[in-house]
Amino acid sequence: MNSPTKITVIGLGYLGATHAAAMAELGFDVLGLDIVPEKIQKLARGHAPIYEPGLDELLGRHVAGLPGSSGRLSFTTSFADLAAFGDVHFVCVNTPQRPGEYACDMSYVDAAVEALAPHLDRPTLVVGKSTVPVGSAARLARRVAELAPAGAEAELAWNPEFLREGFAVEDTLSPDRIVAGVTGERAEATLREVYATPIAAGTPFLVTDLPTAELVKSAANAFLSTKISFINAMAEICEAADGDVVRLAEALGHDDRIGKKFLRAGIGFGGGCLPKDIRALMARAGELGAAEAVSFLREIDAINMRRRAAMVELTRESLGGSLLGKRVAVLGAAFKPDSDDVRDSPALNIAGQLHLQGAQVTVYDPKAVENARRVFPTLAYASSAVEAAQSADAVLHLTEWREFREIDPAAMGEVVGERRILDGRNTLDPELWRKSGWTYRALGRPTA
Repeated sequence: MNSPTKITVIGLGYLGATHAAAMAELGFDVLGLDIVPEKIQKLARGHAPIYEPGLDELLGRHVAGLPGSSGRLSFTTSFADLAAFGDVHFVCVNTPQRPGEYACDMSYVDAAVEALAPHLDRPTLVVGKSTVPVGSAARLARRVAELAPAGAEAELAWNPEFLREGFAVEDTLSPDRIVAGVTGERAEATLREVYATPIAAGTPFLVTDLPTAELVKSAANAFLSTKISFINAMAEICEAADGDVVRLAEALGHDDRIGKKFLRAGIGFGGGCLPKDIRALMARAGELGAAEAVSFLREIDAINMRRRAAMVELTRESLGGSLLGKRVAVLGAAFKPDSDDVRDSPALNIAGQLHLQGAQVTVYDPKAVENARRVFPTLAYASSAVEAAQSADAVLHLTEWREFREIDPAAMGEVVGERRILDGRNTLDPELWRKSGWTYRALGRPTA
């Protein structure tokens, strides 16, 4: 390896832009590549292609050419330049769900490897971070060795990402674990060098084979999805039995074998990871002849999708049995707070369903309105929660932004048509809203 090590990042979306900026923060010279020139131009101005807390500030500290920056981070669209620059190449491209299938679309990863490998003419390490079906890394390692002029000196490792949207910068700089799927000591030593700072700070560094490293992210998301869907299944039972799922979750959370995290019932999970990752795991398990091992994930997925329909039905019931012509304010479009990501967003899906069934829907989100407008241009959008709630017959709380928890129920009550709040995330204070004359209802809490 050349010294000091130089790093490249292929794919500058949510994962790649964060990883590139974080590597510069850790002291490395970094060259990022994306095939979309507009994205490169935006990053070169110090602006991330997505909203992620702290990322613009990190870019501002390191993007070459910006006033006061370290100059350690620059960008290109050339794979030849990338290969000439870097010693370690991180592949951070998207792996979406194939249209009409459960399986993962590997075309972006394959294209990145096919474009990079022919330029690798010296010892180098290609590191996959994208979430891929188990078995992909071994296939890609063979392809790198076939295409690279350096042959076997161009190695491949797998280093899965565990980023939480809204906490991606923190999770990259101070990860809770680093998993290194490697086939030799040199690759392990290189990754230990790259991650020397977080390792020195106490982050566990776990060395595995390639298949295990690929499975870690899929398994983690499958487990998390199961926990979320379990409490949502309990919410369905609470609806039928007049129980209170919030109190139930509180009692369960005191069991240290279970824990309190991700036991908040609501409208379910979405985003670009959990839904497509559990489906991809089911598809790959089927290809491997192990479909029965993860057959339960099909019901996990079904429970999750039922939550959206349940929220639509709860809204209909609360409005007297019909949505036609009713004014509905939807607070939230992003799939989670501190993000502008609307991919597979339960909030936006519910808003769309309400609109299609005759409601007049107005959506407000602190960061995701423009992305939502591109997906659902027929919905109405507002620039504030109060504006969205004007003359509303019902207000739906569907993304748990802090801004929404801090709303003054009395002030909002002055602008609505009916003081009716439906809490799809179980994070609002029922008593606070009721004191201001609101009817409060939440999934899994019929009598709360």
